[in-house]
Amino acid sequence: MDLSKKIREIQDFPKEGINFKDITTLLQDKEAFTYMVDTLAAQLKDLNVDIVVGPESRGFIVGVPVAYKIGAGFVPVRKPGKLPAEIVRYEYELEYGKDALEIHRDAIQPGQKVAIIDDLLATGGTVLATAKLIEELGGEVVSINFLIELAFLKGREKLSNYNVKTLITYHD
Repeated sequence: MDLSKKIREIQDFPKEGINFKDITTLLQDKEAFTYMVDTLAAQLKDLNVDIVVGPESRGFIVGVPVAYKIGAGFVPVRKPGKLPAEIVRYEYELEYGKDALEIHRDAIQPGQKVAIIDDLLATGGTVLATAKLIEELGGEVVSINFLIELAFLKGREKLSNYNVKTLITYHD
């Protein structure tokens, strides 16, 4: 199935010059949604994943059904101030400023095999920060999987030390 045909593109959203990839049209199509989950799960089949981690917020939407399908737990990575228990924070640089992500300190146990799943690989900063949080807690990032990659933004280069897979790649 060509999942790219199920994604709506919206010009100049959220600002002029951006061609937004809207996955809500894929998610509402039961066959496409099932195919996406099954395909992402198949990529993780032989990796003995203990935990799937999804960055806020579309990583939750994509990651939870995959975790269920492979029999793994799910852990959210959130923007600051959203998690109620003791956290670990990772700050990272953006083009113009800084951002941060947080994870519960007890979410990943040393030696656990972790897959990160998100909807979109753009510049790679958010997922690299997510990987650093997992590693700080002693987890092993065995795979990073995306529905979409915007290859022209070269985010894969930031993730060159990881096993990265995508279902759809846009080159321009």
